[in-house]
Amino acid sequence: MAGSLLSIYLAKRGHSVEVYERRPDMRHGGTGAGRSINLAISTRGLNALSCVGMEQRILDLAIPMRGRLLHAHDGSLSLQPYSQNKSEVINSVSRGELNKQLLDEAEQRYGVTFHFDQKCVGVNFKNRLVHFEGIGEETHTLYAPHPVIGTDGSASAIRSGMLHRSRFNFSQDYLKHGYKELTIPPDPEGRFRLDKNALHIWPRHTFMLIALPNLDGSFTCTLFLPFEGEPSFATLRTESDVLRLFRNEFPDATEMMPGLVEDFFANPTGSLVTVKCYPWSVSSQACLLGDAAHAVVPFFGQGMNCAFEDCIVLDQCIEEHEGDWAQIFAAFEQTRKPDADAIADMALENYFEMRDHVADPHFRLRKEVEFELEKRYPDKFVPRYCMVTFRLMPYSVARSRGQLQETLLQKLCTGIKAFKEVDWQLAHQLVQALPPLPQQRDNAASKS
Repeated sequence: MAGSLLSIYLAKRGHSVEVYERRPDMRHGGTGAGRSINLAISTRGLNALSCVGMEQRILDLAIPMRGRLLHAHDGSLSLQPYSQNKSEVINSVSRGELNKQLLDEAEQRYGVTFHFDQKCVGVNFKNRLVHFEGIGEETHTLYAPHPVIGTDGSASAIRSGMLHRSRFNFSQDYLKHGYKELTIPPDPEGRFRLDKNALHIWPRHTFMLIALPNLDGSFTCTLFLPFEGEPSFATLRTESDVLRLFRNEFPDATEMMPGLVEDFFANPTGSLVTVKCYPWSVSSQACLLGDAAHAVVPFFGQGMNCAFEDCIVLDQCIEEHEGDWAQIFAAFEQTRKPDADAIADMALENYFEMRDHVADPHFRLRKEVEFELEKRYPDKFVPRYCMVTFRLMPYSVARSRGQLQETLLQKLCTGIKAFKEVDWQLAHQLVQALPPLPQQRDNAASKS
Protein backbone atom coordinates (compact mmCIF):
# COMPACT_ATOMS: atom_id res chain seq x y z
CA MET A 1 0.00 0.00 0.00
CA ALA A 2 2.75 2.46 0.88
CA GLY A 3 4.43 1.78 -2.47
CA SER A 4 1.26 2.42 -4.43
CA LEU A 5 0.51 5.64 -2.56
CA LEU A 6 4.10 6.83 -2.86
CA SER A 7 4.04 6.19 -6.60
CA ILE A 8 1.10 8.62 -6.83
CA TYR A 9 3.00 11.31 -4.90
CA LEU A 10 6.05 10.87 -7.15
CA ALA A 11 4.03 10.81 -10.37
CA LYS A 12 2.21 14.00 -9.32
CA ARG A 13 5.62 15.66 -9.26
CA GLY A 14 6.31 14.56 -12.81
CA HIS A 15 8.52 11.56 -12.11
CA SER A 16 8.28 8.41 -14.21
CA VAL A 17 7.57 5.61 -11.75
CA GLU A 18 7.77 1.83 -12.11
CA VAL A 19 6.57 -0.46 -9.33
CA TYR A 20 7.72 -4.06 -8.96
CA GLU A 21 5.27 -6.10 -6.90
CA ARG A 22 5.81 -9.59 -5.53
CA ARG A 23 2.14 -10.63 -5.67
CA PRO A 24 -0.18 -11.06 -8.65
CA ASP A 25 -2.52 -8.22 -9.57
CA MET A 26 -5.23 -8.59 -6.92
CA ARG A 27 -7.72 -6.80 -9.15
CA HIS A 28 -7.83 -9.94 -11.29
CA GLY A 29 -7.92 -12.57 -8.56
CA GLY A 30 -8.06 -13.22 -4.83
CA THR A 31 -6.39 -10.97 -2.30
CA GLY A 32 -5.06 -13.84 -0.24
CA ALA A 33 -7.05 -14.87 2.83
CA GLY A 34 -5.61 -15.37 6.25
CA ARG A 35 -2.99 -12.64 6.52
CA SER A 36 -5.13 -9.52 6.39
CA ILE A 37 -5.60 -7.95 9.79
CA ASN A 38 -8.25 -5.37 8.95
CA LEU A 39 -6.95 -1.84 8.71
CA ALA A 40 -8.01 0.96 11.02
CA ILE A 41 -7.42 4.12 9.06
CA SER A 42 -7.40 7.33 11.07
CA THR A 43 -6.32 10.97 10.85
CA ARG A 44 -2.74 10.48 9.65
CA GLY A 45 -3.62 8.03 6.91
CA LEU A 46 -6.64 10.07 5.81
CA ASN A 47 -4.48 13.20 5.66
CA ALA A 48 -2.06 11.44 3.31
CA LEU A 49 -4.95 10.29 1.11
CA SER A 50 -6.48 13.78 1.17
CA CYS A 51 -3.30 15.21 -0.32
CA VAL A 52 -3.87 13.11 -3.45
CA GLY A 53 -7.66 13.55 -3.50
CA MET A 54 -8.55 10.05 -2.30
CA GLU A 55 -9.79 10.57 1.25
CA GLN A 56 -13.53 10.53 0.58
CA ARG A 57 -13.27 7.61 -1.84
CA ILE A 58 -11.71 5.47 0.88
CA LEU A 59 -14.09 6.68 3.58
CA ASP A 60 -16.94 5.53 1.35
CA LEU A 61 -15.50 2.00 1.70
CA ALA A 62 -14.97 2.27 5.46
CA ILE A 63 -17.04 1.76 8.61
CA PRO A 64 -16.48 4.22 11.48
CA MET A 65 -15.71 2.70 14.88
CA ARG A 66 -16.33 4.95 17.88
CA GLY A 67 -14.61 2.85 20.52
CA ARG A 68 -13.60 -0.52 21.94
CA LEU A 69 -16.52 -2.76 22.87
CA LEU A 70 -15.29 -5.21 25.49
CA HIS A 71 -16.78 -8.71 25.74
CA ALA A 72 -16.50 -10.26 29.22
CA HIS A 73 -16.58 -14.00 29.93
CA ASP A 74 -20.20 -13.74 31.02
CA GLY A 75 -21.23 -12.03 27.78
CA SER A 76 -21.63 -8.57 29.29
CA LEU A 77 -20.53 -5.61 27.15
CA SER A 78 -18.86 -2.31 27.96
CA LEU A 79 -17.90 0.44 25.52
CA GLN A 80 -14.71 2.45 25.92
CA PRO A 81 -14.95 5.43 23.52
CA TYR A 82 -11.78 6.41 21.68
CA SER A 83 -12.61 10.06 22.19
CA GLN A 84 -15.25 12.20 23.87
CA ASN A 85 -15.49 14.07 20.55
CA LYS A 86 -18.02 12.03 18.57
CA SER A 87 -16.44 13.08 15.27
CA GLU A 88 -13.15 11.40 16.24
CA VAL A 89 -13.44 7.79 15.14
CA ILE A 90 -11.22 5.21 13.53
CA ASN A 91 -12.37 3.56 10.33
CA SER A 92 -12.38 -0.13 9.49
CA VAL A 93 -11.41 -0.70 5.87
CA SER A 94 -10.59 -3.78 3.84
CA ARG A 95 -6.88 -4.10 3.12
CA GLY A 96 -7.66 -5.60 -0.29
CA GLU A 97 -10.13 -2.90 -1.32
CA LEU A 98 -7.79 -0.11 -0.26
CA ASN A 99 -4.99 -1.70 -2.26
CA LYS A 100 -7.17 -1.93 -5.35
CA GLN A 101 -8.18 1.73 -5.14
CA LEU A 102 -4.55 2.81 -4.87
CA LEU A 103 -3.53 0.59 -7.79
CA ASP A 104 -6.29 2.01 -10.00
CA GLU A 105 -5.48 5.61 -9.11
CA ALA A 106 -1.74 5.20 -9.70
CA GLU A 107 -2.08 3.29 -12.94
CA GLN A 108 -5.10 4.89 -14.59
CA ARG A 109 -4.77 8.52 -13.53
CA TYR A 110 -1.01 8.95 -13.18
CA GLY A 111 0.39 6.41 -15.63
CA VAL A 112 2.45 4.47 -13.09
CA THR A 113 3.73 1.18 -14.53
CA PHE A 114 3.23 -1.94 -12.40
CA HIS A 115 5.14 -5.20 -12.84
CA PHE A 116 3.36 -7.98 -10.94
CA ASP A 117 4.67 -11.40 -9.89
CA GLN A 118 8.13 -9.87 -9.45
CA LYS A 119 9.72 -10.77 -6.13
CA CYS A 120 12.77 -8.70 -5.24
CA VAL A 121 15.46 -11.12 -4.07
CA GLY A 122 18.50 -8.89 -3.82
CA VAL A 123 20.25 -5.64 -4.64
CA ASN A 124 23.78 -4.69 -5.66
CA PHE A 125 24.33 -1.07 -4.69
CA LYS A 126 27.80 -0.86 -6.21
CA ASN A 127 26.56 -1.71 -9.69
CA ARG A 128 23.02 -0.34 -9.25
CA LEU A 129 21.41 -3.72 -9.90
CA VAL A 130 18.16 -5.07 -8.47
CA HIS A 131 17.48 -8.81 -8.78
CA PHE A 132 13.99 -10.27 -9.22
CA GLU A 133 12.40 -13.69 -9.28
CA GLY A 134 9.35 -14.04 -11.48
CA ILE A 135 6.78 -16.73 -12.18
CA GLY A 136 8.33 -20.19 -12.23
CA GLU A 137 11.31 -18.85 -10.24
CA GLU A 138 12.76 -17.28 -13.37
CA THR A 139 15.30 -14.66 -12.31
CA HIS A 140 16.30 -11.44 -14.01
CA THR A 141 18.26 -8.33 -13.15
CA LEU A 142 17.24 -4.71 -13.54
CA TYR A 143 19.79 -1.93 -13.98
CA ALA A 144 18.47 0.95 -11.88
CA PRO A 145 20.35 4.21 -12.51
CA HIS A 146 17.54 6.17 -10.84
CA PRO A 147 16.62 6.10 -7.14
CA VAL A 148 15.12 2.86 -5.80
CA ILE A 149 12.67 3.15 -2.91
CA GLY A 150 12.10 -0.04 -0.97
CA THR A 151 8.55 -0.33 0.32
CA ASP A 152 8.86 -4.12 0.37
CA GLY A 153 7.67 -4.73 3.90
CA SER A 154 9.07 -6.13 7.12
CA ALA A 155 11.12 -8.77 5.26
CA SER A 156 12.53 -6.17 2.85
CA ALA A 157 15.09 -7.44 0.33
CA ILE A 158 16.33 -3.88 -0.19
CA ARG A 159 17.00 -3.60 3.54
CA SER A 160 18.74 -6.99 3.50
CA GLY A 161 21.14 -5.57 0.93
CA MET A 162 21.91 -2.71 3.29
CA LEU A 163 22.85 -5.19 6.03
CA HIS A 164 26.09 -5.93 4.17
CA ARG A 165 27.14 -2.30 4.34
CA SER A 166 29.21 -0.93 7.19
CA ARG A 167 27.63 0.89 10.14
CA PHE A 168 24.11 -0.28 9.36
CA ASN A 169 22.14 -0.79 12.57
CA PHE A 170 19.37 -3.36 12.53
CA SER A 171 17.15 -5.12 15.05
CA GLN A 172 14.05 -7.26 14.81
CA ASP A 173 12.02 -8.40 17.81
CA TYR A 174 9.26 -10.96 17.46
CA LEU A 175 6.42 -11.18 19.94
CA LYS A 176 5.90 -14.52 21.64
CA HIS A 177 2.37 -14.25 20.29
CA GLY A 178 1.15 -14.93 16.77
CA TYR A 179 -2.18 -14.30 15.08
CA LYS A 180 -4.83 -16.24 13.21
CA GLU A 181 -7.49 -14.65 11.00
CA LEU A 182 -11.08 -15.86 11.45
CA THR A 183 -14.52 -14.68 10.33
CA ILE A 184 -17.92 -13.85 11.78
CA PRO A 185 -20.24 -13.96 8.74
CA PRO A 186 -23.43 -11.89 8.42
CA ASP A 187 -26.62 -13.42 9.77
CA PRO A 188 -29.00 -15.23 7.36
CA GLU A 189 -30.64 -11.88 6.50
CA GLY A 190 -27.25 -10.35 5.67
CA ARG A 191 -27.13 -8.20 8.81
CA PHE A 192 -24.27 -7.56 11.23
CA ARG A 193 -24.30 -9.93 14.19
CA LEU A 194 -22.51 -7.38 16.38
CA ASP A 195 -22.49 -3.60 16.74
CA LYS A 196 -20.87 -2.52 13.49
CA ASN A 197 -19.57 0.80 14.83
CA ALA A 198 -17.12 -0.60 17.35
CA LEU A 199 -13.87 -2.52 17.47
CA HIS A 200 -14.78 -5.63 19.46
CA ILE A 201 -12.27 -7.04 21.94
CA TRP A 202 -12.40 -10.20 24.03
CA PRO A 203 -9.46 -9.47 26.41
CA ARG A 204 -8.22 -12.54 28.30
CA HIS A 205 -4.99 -11.29 29.94
CA THR A 206 -2.42 -13.41 28.06
CA PHE A 207 -4.37 -13.55 24.79
CA MET A 208 -7.31 -11.90 23.07
CA LEU A 209 -9.73 -11.96 20.15
CA ILE A 210 -10.66 -8.83 18.19
CA ALA A 211 -13.24 -8.21 15.45
CA LEU A 212 -13.54 -5.38 12.91
CA PRO A 213 -16.58 -4.81 10.67
CA ASN A 214 -16.75 -5.18 6.88
CA LEU A 215 -19.22 -3.58 4.49
CA ASP A 216 -20.79 -6.96 3.60
CA GLY A 217 -22.02 -7.47 7.17
CA SER A 218 -19.20 -9.74 8.23
CA PHE A 219 -16.45 -9.19 10.80
CA THR A 220 -12.80 -10.01 10.28
CA CYS A 221 -11.63 -11.53 13.55
CA THR A 222 -8.08 -11.99 14.72
CA LEU A 223 -7.01 -14.34 17.49
CA PHE A 224 -3.78 -13.25 19.21
CA LEU A 225 -2.33 -16.19 21.13
CA PRO A 226 1.12 -17.33 22.33
CA PHE A 227 2.99 -19.73 20.07
CA GLU A 228 3.92 -21.91 23.07
CA GLY A 229 2.51 -22.65 26.51
CA GLU A 230 -1.04 -23.14 27.70
CA PRO A 231 -3.14 -22.05 25.93
CA SER A 232 -1.20 -21.53 22.70
CA PHE A 233 -1.20 -22.32 19.02
CA ALA A 234 1.00 -25.30 19.87
CA THR A 235 -1.77 -26.84 22.00
CA LEU A 236 -4.56 -26.32 19.45
CA ARG A 237 -3.95 -29.44 17.40
CA THR A 238 -7.43 -30.84 16.89
CA GLU A 239 -10.95 -29.64 16.20
CA SER A 240 -11.93 -30.37 19.80
CA ASP A 241 -8.94 -28.34 21.09
CA VAL A 242 -10.09 -25.28 19.13
CA LEU A 243 -13.74 -25.62 20.10
CA ARG A 244 -12.87 -26.13 23.76
CA LEU A 245 -10.78 -22.94 23.90
CA PHE A 246 -13.38 -20.84 22.10
CA ARG A 247 -16.36 -22.17 24.04
CA ASN A 248 -14.55 -21.56 27.32
CA GLU A 249 -13.06 -18.14 26.52
CA PHE A 250 -15.20 -16.60 23.76
CA PRO A 251 -18.62 -18.30 24.08
CA ASP A 252 -20.64 -15.44 22.55
CA ALA A 253 -18.28 -15.17 19.57
CA THR A 254 -18.20 -18.94 19.02
CA GLU A 255 -21.97 -19.00 18.48
CA MET A 256 -21.51 -16.56 15.58
CA MET A 257 -18.64 -18.43 13.87
CA PRO A 258 -20.03 -21.44 11.99
CA GLY A 259 -16.80 -21.75 9.99
CA LEU A 260 -14.51 -21.47 13.01
CA VAL A 261 -12.78 -24.83 12.73
CA GLU A 262 -12.39 -24.65 8.94
CA ASP A 263 -10.98 -21.11 9.12
CA PHE A 264 -8.64 -22.01 11.96
CA PHE A 265 -6.96 -24.88 10.14
CA ALA A 266 -7.10 -23.35 6.64
CA ASN A 267 -5.60 -19.95 7.49
CA PRO A 268 -1.90 -19.54 8.32
CA THR A 269 -0.58 -18.48 11.70
CA GLY A 270 1.16 -15.14 11.31
CA SER A 271 4.00 -13.69 13.36
CA LEU A 272 4.32 -10.16 14.73
CA VAL A 273 7.60 -8.28 14.52
CA THR A 274 9.05 -4.89 15.34
CA VAL A 275 11.84 -3.80 12.98
CA LYS A 276 14.19 -0.90 13.66
CA CYS A 277 17.14 0.07 11.50
CA TYR A 278 19.30 3.03 10.50
CA PRO A 279 20.28 4.58 8.19
CA TRP A 280 17.36 4.10 5.83
CA SER A 281 19.22 5.20 2.71
CA VAL A 282 22.30 4.58 0.58
CA SER A 283 23.45 7.95 -0.73
CA SER A 284 21.21 8.91 -3.68
CA GLN A 285 20.71 5.30 -4.76
CA ALA A 286 18.08 3.87 -2.44
CA CYS A 287 15.84 4.53 0.51
CA LEU A 288 13.50 2.49 2.71
CA LEU A 289 9.95 3.58 3.54
CA GLY A 290 7.07 2.08 5.50
CA ASP A 291 7.44 -1.36 7.08
CA ALA A 292 10.76 -1.90 5.31
CA ALA A 293 12.21 0.85 7.51
CA HIS A 294 10.11 0.48 10.64
CA ALA A 295 7.70 -2.46 10.93
CA VAL A 296 5.46 -2.18 14.00
CA VAL A 297 2.99 -4.52 15.68
CA PRO A 298 -0.65 -3.66 14.91
CA PHE A 299 -1.93 -2.78 18.38
CA PHE A 300 -2.08 0.98 17.98
CA GLY A 301 -3.62 0.71 14.52
CA GLN A 302 -0.83 2.91 13.14
CA GLY A 303 1.26 0.69 10.84
CA MET A 304 -0.44 1.80 7.64
CA ASN A 305 -1.15 5.29 8.96
CA CYS A 306 2.55 5.71 9.75
CA ALA A 307 3.62 4.43 6.33
CA PHE A 308 1.19 6.78 4.60
CA GLU A 309 2.50 9.68 6.67
CA ASP A 310 6.00 8.68 5.50
CA CYS A 311 4.84 9.54 1.98
CA ILE A 312 3.93 13.07 3.05
CA VAL A 313 7.25 13.61 4.83
CA LEU A 314 9.25 12.30 1.86
CA ASP A 315 7.20 14.52 -0.45
CA GLN A 316 8.08 17.54 1.71
CA CYS A 317 11.76 16.59 1.55
CA ILE A 318 11.53 16.40 -2.25
CA GLU A 319 9.98 19.87 -2.24
CA GLU A 320 12.85 21.22 -0.14
CA HIS A 321 15.72 19.47 -1.96
CA GLU A 322 14.32 18.93 -5.47
CA GLY A 323 16.70 16.92 -7.61
CA ASP A 324 19.25 16.13 -4.87
CA TRP A 325 18.22 12.63 -3.88
CA ALA A 326 21.04 12.18 -1.39
CA GLN A 327 19.82 15.25 0.49
CA ILE A 328 16.19 14.19 0.11
CA PHE A 329 16.80 10.75 1.60
CA ALA A 330 19.03 12.09 4.37
CA ALA A 331 16.47 14.68 5.41
CA PHE A 332 13.69 12.07 5.30
CA GLU A 333 15.41 9.55 7.55
CA GLN A 334 16.62 12.17 10.01
CA THR A 335 13.13 13.65 10.30
CA ARG A 336 11.23 10.39 10.46
CA LYS A 337 13.42 7.99 12.46
CA PRO A 338 12.54 9.38 15.95
CA ASP A 339 8.84 9.19 15.13
CA ALA A 340 9.10 5.65 13.77
CA ASP A 341 10.84 4.49 16.94
CA ALA A 342 8.23 6.21 19.08
CA ILE A 343 5.22 4.56 17.44
CA ALA A 344 6.96 1.18 17.51
CA ASP A 345 7.37 1.46 21.27
CA MET A 346 3.84 2.77 21.80
CA ALA A 347 2.37 -0.06 19.71
CA LEU A 348 4.00 -2.61 22.02
CA GLU A 349 2.71 -0.76 25.07
CA ASN A 350 -0.79 -0.71 23.59
CA TYR A 351 -0.68 -4.48 23.11
CA PHE A 352 -0.47 -5.03 26.85
CA GLU A 353 -3.16 -2.40 27.36
CA MET A 354 -5.59 -4.15 25.01
CA ARG A 355 -4.81 -7.64 26.26
CA ASP A 356 -4.41 -7.10 30.00
CA HIS A 357 -5.63 -3.72 31.14
CA VAL A 358 -8.80 -2.66 29.31
CA ALA A 359 -10.98 -4.84 31.54
CA ASP A 360 -9.32 -3.64 34.75
CA PRO A 361 -11.48 -1.26 36.86
CA HIS A 362 -8.51 0.96 37.73
CA PHE A 363 -7.67 1.32 34.03
CA ARG A 364 -11.24 2.40 33.34
CA LEU A 365 -11.02 4.93 36.17
CA ARG A 366 -7.87 6.42 34.66
CA LYS A 367 -9.59 6.72 31.26
CA GLU A 368 -12.52 8.49 32.90
CA VAL A 369 -10.15 10.93 34.59
CA GLU A 370 -8.29 11.47 31.28
CA PHE A 371 -11.48 12.48 29.50
CA GLU A 372 -12.50 14.81 32.33
CA LEU A 373 -9.10 16.51 32.26
CA GLU A 374 -9.40 17.00 28.51
CA LYS A 375 -12.89 18.44 28.98
CA ARG A 376 -11.75 20.88 31.66
CA TYR A 377 -8.40 21.81 30.09
CA PRO A 378 -8.66 21.25 26.31
CA ASP A 379 -5.68 23.52 25.63
CA LYS A 380 -3.45 21.75 28.14
CA PHE A 381 -4.42 18.07 28.24
CA VAL A 382 -5.15 15.66 25.38
CA PRO A 383 -5.06 11.88 26.03
CA ARG A 384 -2.09 10.13 24.42
CA TYR A 385 -4.35 7.91 22.32
CA CYS A 386 -6.01 10.99 20.84
CA MET A 387 -2.66 12.69 20.17
CA VAL A 388 -1.50 9.63 18.23
CA THR A 389 -4.74 8.78 16.46
CA PHE A 390 -6.59 12.06 15.92
CA ARG A 391 -3.80 14.64 15.74
CA LEU A 392 -0.88 15.24 13.38
CA MET A 393 1.79 16.07 15.95
CA PRO A 394 4.94 13.93 15.51
CA TYR A 395 4.72 10.53 17.19
CA SER A 396 7.84 11.27 19.22
CA VAL A 397 6.26 14.45 20.58
CA ALA A 398 3.01 12.63 21.39
CA ARG A 399 4.96 9.98 23.26
CA SER A 400 7.01 12.39 25.37
CA ARG A 401 3.91 14.46 26.18
CA GLY A 402 2.06 11.25 27.00
CA GLN A 403 4.75 10.29 29.49
CA LEU A 404 4.34 13.63 31.31
CA GLN A 405 0.59 13.15 31.45
CA GLU A 406 0.97 9.57 32.63
CA THR A 407 2.94 10.80 35.64
CA LEU A 408 0.16 13.29 36.34
CA LEU A 409 -2.52 10.56 36.16
CA GLN A 410 -0.55 8.34 38.51
CA LYS A 411 -0.50 11.13 41.11
CA LEU A 412 -4.25 11.68 40.76
CA CYS A 413 -5.38 8.04 40.69
CA THR A 414 -3.05 6.35 43.17
CA GLY A 415 -4.93 5.35 46.29
CA ILE A 416 -8.44 6.02 45.00
CA LYS A 417 -11.09 3.63 43.66
CA ALA A 418 -13.79 5.91 42.26
CA PHE A 419 -14.07 9.00 40.07
CA LYS A 420 -15.75 10.96 42.88
CA GLU A 421 -12.57 10.63 44.97
CA VAL A 422 -10.39 12.61 42.52
CA ASP A 423 -8.75 15.68 44.06
CA TRP A 424 -9.62 18.26 41.41
CA GLN A 425 -7.72 21.04 43.19
CA LEU A 426 -4.55 18.96 42.89
CA ALA A 427 -5.49 18.16 39.29
CA HIS A 428 -5.71 21.88 38.48
CA GLN A 429 -2.27 22.51 39.95
CA LEU A 430 -0.70 19.59 38.08
CA VAL A 431 -2.25 20.50 34.73
CA GLN A 432 -1.28 24.15 35.01
CA ALA A 433 2.31 23.07 35.68
CA LEU A 434 2.46 21.21 32.35
CA PRO A 435 4.34 22.93 29.51
CA PRO A 436 2.20 24.20 26.61
CA LEU A 437 0.57 21.49 24.52
CA PRO A 438 2.83 20.77 21.52
CA GLN A 439 1.75 22.05 18.13
CA GLN A 440 0.84 19.72 15.31
CA ARG A 441 3.30 19.23 12.50
CA ASP A 442 2.27 20.85 9.22
CA ASN A 443 1.73 17.63 7.32
CA ALA A 444 -0.23 19.03 4.43
CA ALA A 445 1.61 18.11 1.25
CA SER A 446 0.97 19.76 -2.08
CA LYS A 447 -2.53 19.04 -3.39
CA SER A 448 -1.94 20.52 -6.82
